[in-house]
Formats: sequence, structure tokens, C-alpha cells
Amino acid sequence: FTNIINALQALDKVYSNSEMVRKILRCLPRSWMPKVTAIEETKNLNVLALEDLLGSLMTHELSMQKKDDDEEKEKKKKKIVALKSSQTEDSDDDDDDHEL
Repeated sequence: FTNIINALQALDKVYSNSEMVRKILRCLPRSWMPKVTAIEETKNLNVLALEDLLGSLMTHELSMQKKDDDEEKEKKKKKIVALKSSQTEDSDDDDDDHEL
């Protein structure tokens, strides 16, 4: 994003901080909508610094990643191991028990 913005500035197309913040929020995937809504409702997008937005999004991404990793570990722990049992008849042992 920064590379594109810098290239556009070289072509005399300048975006305000507010425009860049809004563009980033609009391009996030659907799974990020709760976070986008929270940012839009709690922050003034006209004064929110791009660096602050990126820091908040990166923190959110790390916490989602940690939660996914924790859930994956829990799934692995909950796997059930089933053992197959078999019975064999040993006629010698049975005969010995009856003789005593």
C-alpha cells in the first residue's frame, strides 16, 4: 500500500491520511468486519493516523492467529485414540484351570 501511495505521489496524486485510512478499512476481508466496525465507531477517522491504524490491525491479526493456534492445539489434544482388542482362546490355560 505504501509503495503504491509513494508511486502516486511521484505522479502528483496525493491522498490525505483520512482517505488512506478509509481505503485500507474498505479493502479488508469480510472476516475483519467486526474490527472495522469497532474502529469506525470508536475512532475519528479524520484524525486517525495511518500508523495507528496499521498497528491496531497488526495487533488484531496476531491475536486472531494466536487464537487459531490455540484452537488447533485443543483439537489435537481432544483426538481420541481407540485401541482394537482381540480375544484368543488358549485351550491349555483353560484345561489347567479346570484340573486344579
